[in-house]
Amino acid sequence: MAEAEAPQDAAPKKKSKLPLIIGLVLFLALGGGGFYAVYSGLILAPTSGVKSAEGEKKDAPEIAFVPIEPVTISLGKADDNHHLRFTAQLEVNKERAEEVTTLVPRILDVLNGYLRALEVSELEDPDALVRLRSQMLRRVQIVTGEGCVRDLLVTEFVLE
Repeated sequence: MAEAEAPQDAAPKKKSKLPLIIGLVLFLALGGGGFYAVYSGLILAPTSGVKSAEGEKKDAPEIAFVPIEPVTISLGKADDNHHLRFTAQLEVNKERAEEVTTLVPRILDVLNGYLRALEVSELEDPDALVRLRSQMLRRVQIVTGEGCVRDLLVTEFVLE
């Protein structure tokens, strides 16, 4: 009877590895083909229309720069004696440059108030200028109205 039970303990059949190998080959082939198509520009390439210099000039927006007077601001307590020298220019649409120029005193007032409220420790952070620039741009856009000022370009920012 012991011999009759032996055939039942036989090892089960192994599953085929062929589907795994086929899937891996297809994965590599399709991945390589997709990379080549994007890299060579067959798909997702920018339009290849060559524009003339006059065509580009008409499409480019007309911009102007409105300078903001240099501002020197005392920071912190009087005992600390820290000063900030700040100069910037506003990038505006050319047709609105005159309108923004008339608002420069109001813009200076807003920037002066914001910069005076800052602590010296906030200005010493390496990422401070990016954050401050976006805050100042937002305040200037509120003063000038929707669509007047496109960007604020900081030309001088010296902490003494």
